[in-house]
Amino acid sequence: MTNNNNKTQMGIIASIKLLLSGAPQNREQIIQLLRNAENKNVLNKDTLEMIEGAFQVSKIQVKNIMIPRSHMVVVREDTTLQDMLPIIIDSAHSRFPVVGDSRDEVLGILLAKDLLRFFIDGKQEEFNLDDVLRPAVIVPESKRVNTLLSEFKDGRNHMAIVVDEYSSISGLVTIEDVLEQIVGEITDEHDIEEGRYIFEHSKGHFGIKALTPIEDFNEFFSTTYSDNDFETFGGLVLSKFGHLPKKGEKIEFDNFEIEVLRADKRRLHLLNVSHNP
Repeated sequence: MTNNNNKTQMGIIASIKLLLSGAPQNREQIIQLLRNAENKNVLNKDTLEMIEGAFQVSKIQVKNIMIPRSHMVVVREDTTLQDMLPIIIDSAHSRFPVVGDSRDEVLGILLAKDLLRFFIDGKQEEFNLDDVLRPAVIVPESKRVNTLLSEFKDGRNHMAIVVDEYSSISGLVTIEDVLEQIVGEITDEHDIEEGRYIFEHSKGHFGIKALTPIEDFNEFFSTTYSDNDFETFGGLVLSKFGHLPKKGEKIEFDNFEIEVLRADKRRLHLLNVSHNP
């Protein structure tokens, strides 16, 4: 009994010392300490943003960052080697889901680099899709992004197929999508060309790039925001906040609930939007 009392007393003393030392007690206090360090030039701002991003991924679900099914670039299993070339060149992607009769039938993942050897003279006739097809990783929409990153690392995978609660394909997610949540936007000259400004990850819930032109936003949601006041949706959101918000900050206006998914010290990048018309 005496030993138990001693342990209890030691635990209380340790807790009091921790409180008096000013050590952070939760995630928010840790982030605030880091922000104070950045304000005093003890910590580089880019480093701070990456640390904040690392904290944030534990709150974000895969459905918030995935490429929606409608924007997936896929290869059908009956596509010839020659017909694959335009798909690969036009998209400039390195990995492609291979589907059967429908997009819900994902047979595996095709890596563009695995096709190179078949374009040597005389090798095209040897091509067999089954020989180069790699297994597809399947993850639920609800999976946390930090968990997915660990699985990508452990399995040495770069792409996963995302399914909804009914096991239907709802999109795909790449390791680049995950890393962008930590290090910020990774410039890709093809993103804007693909027109992936707005994507619906579940009914009434959307991922929207801050660079989305107001006219595109208006057309999608049947709204009438003036493009004379704001050229982009990000500009509109900034005006509503009245300041440059940080990751995780939320605001509501005009039947929209906005959450900042990705931002840096200069601008917004990605927003999670719930719409209740």
